Amino acid sequence: MKVTVDEDRCRGHGMCLTLCPEVFQMTDDGYAIADPAEVPGGLEESAKDAIANCPEQAILEIS
Repeated sequence: MKVTVDEDRCRGHGMCLTLCPEVFQMTDDGYAIADPAEVPGGLEESAKDAIANCPEQAILEIS
């Protein structure tokens, strides 16, 4: 599973970081990034929770 954060949609709420800190980080500007983009095994459910709970729907699962 791979994820990315749409930088145009992200408003820096940080919900993704709360739900899956192993994948999501905040930049110095206060916006989320997915690092690593490839979700490590065992963290897929946490990443999906982050996707589902993003207030701006800024997190996308990519193929």
